[in-house]
Amino acid sequence: MDFAIGYSRRMTVLFLCRQNAGRSQMAQAFLERLAPEHSPVSGGSSPAAAIHPTVVEAMREVGIDLAGRKPRKVDAEMRAQADIVISMGCDDPAVCDYPGRKVEDWAIPDPSGKPIDEVRRIRDLLRERVEGLARRLRSTPAEKARSR
Repeated sequence: MDFAIGYSRRMTVLFLCRQNAGRSQMAQAFLERLAPEHSPVSGGSSPAAAIHPTVVEAMREVGIDLAGRKPRKVDAEMRAQADIVISMGCDDPAVCDYPGRKVEDWAIPDPSGKPIDEVRRIRDLLRERVEGLARRLRSTPAEKARSR
């Protein structure tokens, strides 16, 4: 499928999950690394007290340190500033329901309480999804015309 968002301006991407302690934090960190020209943020409907230790460990293995980050509650300002809203799994109306705005649902498994090997698989799946998002964000009509 040849799909591109086609924006040339800086995009704010809001990654959402329930606790903001795993999936959305990993997605934000990957987009910060892969597309620094854009502004990724993340939040949760019921933030945990801290990022899951296995998530911190799995991300450290790929050179990303999440140790200093704290889960945040998604708020009206985050929602208003977001150009793109991506849910890690639409199991909570507070995360998924935005009147007048489409929420892209990635349906990523929750790493909470999972063993490190499973968290690594979730991390790698998220990296693939974020790589695809970064390509979409960079794909503009002008770039497509030049590549033909």
